Amino acid sequence: MAAERTGDHTVLEIGDIAAGYGKIEILHGVSLRIALGEVIAIIGPNGAGKSTVLKTIMGYLRPSRGHVTFDGQDITGFRTDLIVGRGLGYVPQGRLVFPLMTVRENLDMGGYLERDAGRRAQAVDWLFTLFPPLGERKTQRAGSLSGGEQQMLAIARALMLRPRLLLLDEPSLGLSPRYVSLVFEKIQELNREQGMAIVMVEQNARRALEIADRGYVLDVGANRIEGAGRDLLDDKEVKRLYLGYQTTRIAGHRAPA
Repeated sequence: MAAERTGDHTVLEIGDIAAGYGKIEILHGVSLRIALGEVIAIIGPNGAGKSTVLKTIMGYLRPSRGHVTFDGQDITGFRTDLIVGRGLGYVPQGRLVFPLMTVRENLDMGGYLERDAGRRAQAVDWLFTLFPPLGERKTQRAGSLSGGEQQMLAIARALMLRPRLLLLDEPSLGLSPRYVSLVFEKIQELNREQGMAIVMVEQNARRALEIADRGYVLDVGANRIEGAGRDLLDDKEVKRLYLGYQTTRIAGHRAPA
């Protein structure tokens, strides 16, 4: 049964965030809200600060202004492990797996905060059901997997603790069309079946907005447009600036999204 949406319950909120790298400020007052059970897409041109938003939420960057709250508690500037322990999962850009470790060992790394061996084993069984190719290759080194399989493993590793909110940074980047479709199918499945709130930064803006409840368009480190995903697909300004022609890096080719 699909999970019931509870859009009136805000699970994560960032308010007026300013953050960057050293003396270079990338975000200039970004604000976002994610409700329990929502799928949110963050789109915008390169350099807009989309990935920086996720890194700030996860504690990799400490904002110079603003706040991050999760379930009503201020987590601004918390250590990343403490944030993960509270129920946030994060899949960074680039399919970052441990190449010399097996698939199963990579999953164990994702569940290191769970001390109950039985719960870790249950999580692994669930993920092998969710991603059958990983179960078939559980003793295989992660570095020998295909790009699409590595992305599945990166997502599965972030799911080991069964987060309430999953952050995905460019989940379809560089994947073959088959795996692009699979990634978006799994995002929808996690949302419908597990009730998981999901935030994705995605260069394939059209595909992301098609499955998103709401979307945020960032430009030059600030909010520009926000609205329902389907409404943004039909918005004339969004079409002109971001959807008229998009480059989708699929198997090394450039193609309309």
